[in-house]
Parts: sequence; C-alpha cells; structure tokens
Amino acid sequence: MASVARTRSIASDLAHLDRLTTHTLRGTLVLVFIWFGGMKFTAYEAEGITPFTNASPFFDWLHMWLGARGSSAAIGVVELTICLALAVGAFHPAISVVASLMSMTTFALTLTFMFTTPGVTEPTAGGFPALSAMPGQFLLKDAVLLAASFALLVRSLQAVAQEATEDNQLRPDLMKAAQSRVG
Repeated sequence: MASVARTRSIASDLAHLDRLTTHTLRGTLVLVFIWFGGMKFTAYEAEGITPFTNASPFFDWLHMWLGARGSSAAIGVVELTICLALAVGAFHPAISVVASLMSMTTFALTLTFMFTTPGVTEPTAGGFPALSAMPGQFLLKDAVLLAASFALLVRSLQAVAQEATEDNQLRPDLMKAAQSRVG
C-alpha cells in the first residue's frame, strides 16, 4: 500500500516537473525573442547583424529593399510576433505549435549564417572545426535554441493531441455523428 502511494507521489512530482519544464522552455524563448526583437530597432543592432544578413542568401534581399535599419526592424517585427505567439501559446496549444515552428525556422535560418558569414572558423587554430569566438561560437548557441524550440513543439503537439482526446471524450455524440457520416 505504501509503495503504491509512493509511486503515485513520484508520478505526480514528475508530471509537475514536466509542466515546469514546458513553462521554463516557453519563458526563456519568450525572453530571447522579446530581447532580440526589441534590440532590432536600435542602430547598434542593425549594424551588428548587417555582416550576417548581407552574407546570407535568405536575408541579403532585405538590405536591397529596406537598408540596414529597415531590414533590422523587419526582422524585429517578426521576432516580436514570434514572442507574442509563444506567450499566447501558453494558453492555446495550437498557437504554440505554430509559434514553435516559427521559432525553429528562425534558429534554423540563423544557423545557416555558420556557412555564409566570413570569419566563422578560426584559421590560426587550423580552420574547421575550430570556431572563432565571434561570430562562430556566437552563432553556435542557436543550435541549443533550435533544440529548445523543437522540445516545445513536441510538448505543444502532445497538448493538442490531449485536447482533442478530451474533446472527443466530452462529446461522444459528436464523434458518433461524425463516424456515421463517414461510414
């Protein structure tokens, strides 16, 4: 009897830790996007990202159309939109799925800078795989942010699936009607 109660207690603790992990992932991604997105509206950040975006086939067209400050601001709008979607996603799992995909896309794109930005590898240390402190190691952190976004995507998909299951259990009459239309 005591071992069953202990097992339930451990399961409850693990479920709590799982929820805490999800909130922590989401919260840190919101923090990253609000900070990075907000900074994109400053001259300092616009100048700082120019070497990355100018060397990228995914972003160089922005400079031709909007210039350094305009392209930085456009990226900032996208990042703040992702931030908002991630925050709202805490209450709406389907929005969280979309926000997680947007976040993953952002970090996948910034990881391409590893291949397009000059100076990523350190020639004095033998070149690849030796990364320069800036920009190489600076860009590598996006691999962790991509992984965090993926982990949040998985948790969001699980929440969507759980919501769908709960909806089906709450409304068996709708399920039965839908099945009768199909069959």
